Amino acid sequence: MAACLLLACACAPSGQAKGSPPDQAPTLHALYVPAQGWAYRDEGGELTGVTVEILRAFAEWLADERDLEPELVFEAEQDWSVFYARVRDGSGALFGLGNVTITDERAEELAFSPPYLYNIAVLVSPAAAPADVRPRDVADHFAGLSALAFADTLHEQRLHALARSHWPSMPIDRAGSNDEIVAAVAQGTHFAYLDAYNYYRAREQGMALQRHPAFDDPGEAFGIIMPLDNPWRADLERFFQADGGLLESEWYAELLARHLGPGVAELLAPL
Repeated sequence: MAACLLLACACAPSGQAKGSPPDQAPTLHALYVPAQGWAYRDEGGELTGVTVEILRAFAEWLADERDLEPELVFEAEQDWSVFYARVRDGSGALFGLGNVTITDERAEELAFSPPYLYNIAVLVSPAAAPADVRPRDVADHFAGLSALAFADTLHEQRLHALARSHWPSMPIDRAGSNDEIVAAVAQGTHFAYLDAYNYYRAREQGMALQRHPAFDDPGEAFGIIMPLDNPWRADLERFFQADGGLLESEWYAELLARHLGPGVAELLAPL
């Protein structure tokens, strides 16, 4: 039923040029991967989070700028790979919220919003593992541990690159959720790359893991993803640039602090 609704509403009305915004009130479909802080249910059962609220703010901006009353329809997709494929292969006014790293390769098959976060990828291990680890020593220091990552992510690519350079026989397992990765590392069986905010959130929750700064990989940018024919791409870009830029606004800094915590917000927010 949900899939039929997505397909039906994503198609452009008759007489409207494909890829151009409709004049009537649009229905914007948002597919999201549930993630604490980004797209989650609060204690009252309401959907919220950084990316959810950014898309809601975009809908409000459309209402003001274009005199439209857009309807937002959110749908959860637990599997990140399925989420990505559904947006890539979709059509029309479909938006994907899943902390997808912007890359040239991905930009050939789907559209990105401007970045909504500049991320740092960090390598983490069990707290009991050696602390001062360098890439050349990874095979010795992490002997007895396996690497762990989401399938088809840049974190998985980082682990394969580390294996090729320093540990050709490195065992690499795949996980189904970020919580699974954090739990496996804290239990002492695995090491993994995490996004910095996930690492600091886990530490705040008392999880027994540690960061290895020698492996830090800064410079990633996350964007909202869309099918290439999404008619609202240009408007979304204008929204990000309005009033001096979304990422430079106090609203954005407060949004990160509210959903990710002040410590993570201070690490990641431009302000």
